[in-house]
Amino acid sequence: MGQEWGWGVGAVARRVGVAASTLRTWDRRYGIGPSRHSPGGHRRYDERDVARLELMVRLVQEGVPPEEAARAALAADETALAAGPPRPAADEPRPEPGPVASAATPAGRALMRSARALDARAMREQIETALRRDGVEHTWQELLAPALIAIGERHAASGALVEVEHLLSGCVQNALASEIALAEPPDTARPVLLACAAEEQHSLPIHALGAALAAERVAVRVLGARVPAWSLADAMRRLGPAVVFVWSQMPETGDPAALAELPGGRPPAHLLVGGPGWPGDRLPPEARLVGSLPEALKEIRATFGRG
Repeated sequence: MGQEWGWGVGAVARRVGVAASTLRTWDRRYGIGPSRHSPGGHRRYDERDVARLELMVRLVQEGVPPEEAARAALAADETALAAGPPRPAADEPRPEPGPVASAATPAGRALMRSARALDARAMREQIETALRRDGVEHTWQELLAPALIAIGERHAASGALVEVEHLLSGCVQNALASEIALAEPPDTARPVLLACAAEEQHSLPIHALGAALAAERVAVRVLGARVPAWSLADAMRRLGPAVVFVWSQMPETGDPAALAELPGGRPPAHLLVGGPGWPGDRLPPEARLVGSLPEALKEIRATFGRG
């Protein structure tokens, strides 16, 4: 084994060629993560865990949807882990590698084609159609987040597609902002306050949560990216929110000490945090970590007494 107590997520990310944030997402979403613990209680990957991730990465590159690839990697025995996925026959067409192959639905494939073509108009139409047809929660979970993850994986592996990621992110944010602006008037007295942690620039998840809540007539205030703790505290004092949600994508931005400094209230705000940047074992007792948009919605609905 490379290290006595296993490998951290950063080291594994470099070994398998996938961003650390993607590995955390796979762990949370598909259960393919570290199986060991260091003496200090930190989760660590062993060589078998790394082999499963390598198998999953190769399957995704072959065009297998991530959920199926994770299931196959978790079920693989030692022989399969050593051999990797079966290769297609020479005359069998191979799916295009990268984000297009990772988009498992027709709508996902269409969105990825538009993104790669830098066709902003087509992306806007496809996103808006999905939002009208399926609602914010389903569209984010099944279309937008998988597309953004797929592009992020390709960028992490090759350094390419920066322009695609930026344009798609802009189209997604504009569509979600429109959902909030055009929603029916809220029927909640106290708002939900949504912000990214200080220096955190990945703000799309809080825009998605805000749009989903606005569709349910919950008052929301989306402060956006890189909100200093003092600024969030000022907003809390001025608004008296029922819920405060803080997102951290990167470990460098998930500072539990900043949460402990947030003010109380009468009645106090329900404090939720989301994203792979937070160290779940060091959060203050008043903060609850949620792992997905549906989980965040469930917690917030409960705060307002909604099923």
